Amino acid sequence: MNSNKLINLIAQSIYDKKGFNILALDVRGISSITDYVIIAEGSVERHNKAIASEIIEQLKKVNEIPYQAEGMTEADWIVIDYLNIIVHVFKPCLREKYSLEKLWQEAKIIDLAIKVENQDQMI
Repeated sequence: MNSNKLINLIAQSIYDKKGFNILALDVRGISSITDYVIIAEGSVERHNKAIASEIIEQLKKVNEIPYQAEGMTEADWIVIDYLNIIVHVFKPCLREKYSLEKLWQEAKIIDLAIKVENQDQMI
């Protein structure tokens, strides 16, 4: 599956579990460790775990297994590493504190195709 389809599958998984403030960045040429970064929020630790578990489960269905998943125990900041795509799921206070978006200010924001109430919309 190509990266764009995986990014949209990840974003849809986040949305389906009621994750919010979803942002996907193209960091090719900016980051030496990955090509794409997805940042999202869950309301509390249990919510973050549910979001992360959904991402992992949905990507396994298309034969994508994470290289590493960190933070599942405390779950205030979970990182799922698919090598060319890294996903960060934060509690809102930590997302604000660490402001990862600022690390990649030059990155291109990726338009996401998330299915909302049986309609494809760009968010």
